[in-house]
Amino acid sequence: MTDSASETAQAVADAIDSEETIDLLQEMVQIPSPYFEEHDCAEFVYEWLDERGLDPEYHHVSEPDITEYEGDNVIARIEGTDPDAPTVLLNGHIDTVKLVEAWEEDPCSGRIEDGKLYGQGACDMKGGVAGIMAAFAALAESDVEPRGDVLLTAVVDEEGPYGLGSDRLIRDGLLDEVDVAVVTEPGPILSQSEVENPALILGARGRFLYDVTVTGLAAHGSQPEKGTNAVVDAGRVAEALDELPVDSHPLLGDGSVCPLLIEGGSQTLSVPESARVMADRHVVPGEDEATVREQAETAIADLDLDSDVEIDFRESPDPGIKYGPYVTDRDHPLVGAFEDATRSVAGVDPAVAYFSSVGDFNYFGDPDRADLPTLIVGPDGENIHSAGEFVYTDEVVEVARIVAEGTTRLVC
Repeated sequence: MTDSASETAQAVADAIDSEETIDLLQEMVQIPSPYFEEHDCAEFVYEWLDERGLDPEYHHVSEPDITEYEGDNVIARIEGTDPDAPTVLLNGHIDTVKLVEAWEEDPCSGRIEDGKLYGQGACDMKGGVAGIMAAFAALAESDVEPRGDVLLTAVVDEEGPYGLGSDRLIRDGLLDEVDVAVVTEPGPILSQSEVENPALILGARGRFLYDVTVTGLAAHGSQPEKGTNAVVDAGRVAEALDELPVDSHPLLGDGSVCPLLIEGGSQTLSVPESARVMADRHVVPGEDEATVREQAETAIADLDLDSDVEIDFRESPDPGIKYGPYVTDRDHPLVGAFEDATRSVAGVDPAVAYFSSVGDFNYFGDPDRADLPTLIVGPDGENIHSAGEFVYTDEVVEVARIVAEGTTRLVC
């Protein structure tokens, strides 16, 4: 960039008011929004954008078959002057996990103490959503005339079973003209390596969820030799899955398997006739659905069980809903713009790391889905998905400024 363009990008970042950004975050945290119950928070985001003349729209999300879910993403766009310039997606989810009962205070208090803001979803990821909202508003309200578009999407159901909000963005074609994606999930806390903010997360493992049905033969519990105990065989299946070979990737690390559930049997004095095993399978590039299925089939066949075993994956609304692994090239202009923005805002080079789990960013970065160069940059904290969750307030403001400057560098 020219010196004047860099100064323009810095000015957009500098316009972000730290107190207003934290006030915005606190208000969002004080609105309960467990997945599938995001309406009030979506309405708040819409009204906040609307009050600033940023022309938000609701984008309806419907999944009638499995979850019977109906909800709304909130989207807004800054239109650029050059149709050939890049379009940047700024994405965050407004839902949280279900409110955890172990909180010793109001789980949505938004209490601020010692530079930490507490509440369910404060770190994962309303802190990041506040950051992209503040960055989006700063660019929209500046004197900058961007060449490229900026698309803000505050989505529902990331924490739920299917990531329906971001999935619907892709299915409805809203990302067809997008060139790069920025997601403000908390990064360091779930990265493959120990890093601290400021950090740029440039890839993530993928995930499949085995759902295995084990069918034995019922018999009287006093004569177990006359039956085939599905619960016992399910335990053997779980152990076999736990020991599956996994691939390794130089950046994303190893794949992994974690048995999650064994259920079956209920009657006294009866050999269990059926059981179920579920197991988490995180994958790296090269491990696709066919590979993952074949590995399980081979391992279970080698057990030579008397039970019948049916290997499948978790039911989903569409076969295309899956979390594929991805890596964003270090040399991509998206990364360069955010490296420069981090140096400008934070005064240091950002750490570079890779995510250990999955999220909506997989839908964006997966070559089989949106296939976008995707970067995660978000404020960190502790206790995500549990009681005592908090986010560092200074990192919320820093991320907002990095996103504002990095985005401006890309579209101007």
